[in-house]
Amino acid sequence: MSSGEIVAHLAEVYGMSTTKEAVSTIRDKALDSMTEWRTRPLDPVHPVLFIDTIHVRIRDGHVADRPVHVAVAVTADGYREILGLWAGDGGEGATYWQTVLTEIKSRGVRDVLMLVCDGLNRRPSHLASLR
Repeated sequence: MSSGEIVAHLAEVYGMSTTKEAVSTIRDKALDSMTEWRTRPLDPVHPVLFIDTIHVRIRDGHVADRPVHVAVAVTADGYREILGLWAGDGGEGATYWQTVLTEIKSRGVRDVLMLVCDGLNRRPSHLASLR
C-alpha cells in the first residue's frame, strides 16, 4: 500500500489521523529492522531444520498467489527460531531450496542434524556441505 492509502485506511478503520510523512518514516524504520533480521548471523548448529512452502496472496503491482518459503529451526536449547522467509515466484523444488540453504550457510549455519521437509523429489545437493 502507498503511504496515502495507509493514511486513508487508518482514518477509515480506526478514526486515526496521521500524515504520509509519518507513515513513510515508520515504514522505513520497519524495513531497516526487517533487513537487519533477515541478515542476522545464525547459530552454527541446529538439531532440526524444517523447510516448507506456503502460498499467500501478495500485492506486487498486482495481486497474485505466490509461494513463501519458510525455514524454521530448533535450537540446541530446544527453542524454535524462524531462520527466514523467502517470497518466491515458482515452485518449491530442490533447486530453489538449494538457494535458501546456501543463504542459511552463509549466515553461519554449519551443521543440521535432521532436515524435515515434504514433496522434494531429491535432496538439495548443498545440504551435504552443511555437515
